[in-house]
Amino acid sequence: MDISYVPAKTIVTKTKDSRWFGIDYNMNIYRGCCHGCIYCDSRSECYQIRDFDRVQAKKDALLIIRNDLRRKVKTGVVGTGAMSDPYNPFEKELELTRHAMELVDAFGFGMAVATKSDLMLRDMDILESIKEHSPVLCKVTVTTADDALAKKIEPGVSLPSRRLDMIARLGGRGIFAGILLMPVLPFLEDDKEHILAVVRSAHEAGARFIYGALGMTLRGNQREWYFDRLEELFPGEGLRERYLKTYGGRYECASPRAGELWKVFTEACGKYGILYEMKDIVHAYKRSYETTQLSLFDL
Repeated sequence: MDISYVPAKTIVTKTKDSRWFGIDYNMNIYRGCCHGCIYCDSRSECYQIRDFDRVQAKKDALLIIRNDLRRKVKTGVVGTGAMSDPYNPFEKELELTRHAMELVDAFGFGMAVATKSDLMLRDMDILESIKEHSPVLCKVTVTTADDALAKKIEPGVSLPSRRLDMIARLGGRGIFAGILLMPVLPFLEDDKEHILAVVRSAHEAGARFIYGALGMTLRGNQREWYFDRLEELFPGEGLRERYLKTYGGRYECASPRAGELWKVFTEACGKYGILYEMKDIVHAYKRSYETTQLSLFDL
């Protein structure tokens, strides 16, 4: 399948709230996604992305990103991966994410990447270069440590075992990397054994953090897509009915076991020394840079 291009006036935009992983600017180079994850919230109708499974790139993206960064009065952390994975299959040849990060590096900004693809390993050299002057955060989504289950619910992405290996390799180069444990799908992934398997795997990979949300969201367009996939992948298990009975038409669908599982999760993270609170994660990956900036200010 060929990639198509869509016009854009700006790409690097100020975040409304930098408390989300300390990200100051958002940068989405692509629209849509071909990973095929059955639970993806970005499929929701409120985002108005037609033909969501077809990846589109923003026309003249690198020129626009260069101009956006040049105009910023203040540097900060640029986040990518919020709406569309920056490491889709087209990125291997196009290298738009790679070259965009080179611009982030050149203009002295930090970088926060969210992905499910081990293609990010290709760009470790740039992440290391950015790390020399600014904070770097790699958020790798791992919703299950079970490769077989992942093949069903996340058919187009790197297996969890490969993503965990990527975290180990990033950490080995001194890059702050960890896990987004979200969503946790009710009736499929919300049990003690599942949560503990993810935490143990994270520990073995040297993950610095796990940020978890014990449930999922469901809204227009995405909801029916998700239910149809459940019936296709898990026939005869009555999952659609269980969701409707438990949540009706609600947007936020927390696991019925959320309280119990959160206790299990936090105790396991504590045992292994893995961060799980947002404020602690942000403080940890920015700490040395804030100290350096304060020292320079004192001079």
